[in-house]
Amino acid sequence: MHHKTQKAWNFVRHAAHGRRHGRHGYGPFAAGFADGTGMGGGGFRTGRKLGAVDLQIVILALLKEKARHGYEIIKALEERSGGFYVPSPGMVYPALTYLEEAGQAAVFETEGAKKLYRITESGETRLKDDQAIADAILGQLERMGRKMETVREAFAAEADAEGMTADVKAARHELRSVLRARRRASPEEQQRIAAILKRAADEIRGQ
Repeated sequence: MHHKTQKAWNFVRHAAHGRRHGRHGYGPFAAGFADGTGMGGGGFRTGRKLGAVDLQIVILALLKEKARHGYEIIKALEERSGGFYVPSPGMVYPALTYLEEAGQAAVFETEGAKKLYRITESGETRLKDDQAIADAILGQLERMGRKMETVREAFAAEADAEGMTADVKAARHELRSVLRARRRASPEEQQRIAAILKRAADEIRGQ
């Protein structure tokens, strides 16, 4: 396995089984931030879970962005983490109920059994005090998402490269690296790259 692939996989595995304990009344994510050690890869203490208080803070941050149903909160966290962290309804809905009872979130409208929640003024006050923690947690989840994507791409590349010579594998890896570095290139630059790739594909096909 390529060194970068192994490094990314080790990061994900370490994140899933880290043993950092919470401090200051918060869970493992907040503890990492509060003690100045940074978020690192060991934010999850036992599997892919946030502590109850950490989850409440994250939910408030998501509700500040826009009103959401419980299911939308679950999907938002799944998407930001690349599928690494998918809280269960049994975690999210009790957290929403707590926030509602504490006056930090309110039901904006109801569609059958679905409740649309929004953050309240009290919730914004709490979030303001804990904004750095919320940003740190969401930032960590997004970094994990990028690592997960790197792992998926690497394993897909390994599978696709089966049967190729070492020279072709090396050239293919170099091309993938260059394309990854140009992801945010201007439309004009991307058009130039597309033309180069098309010419290369035509040449490989012998056209």
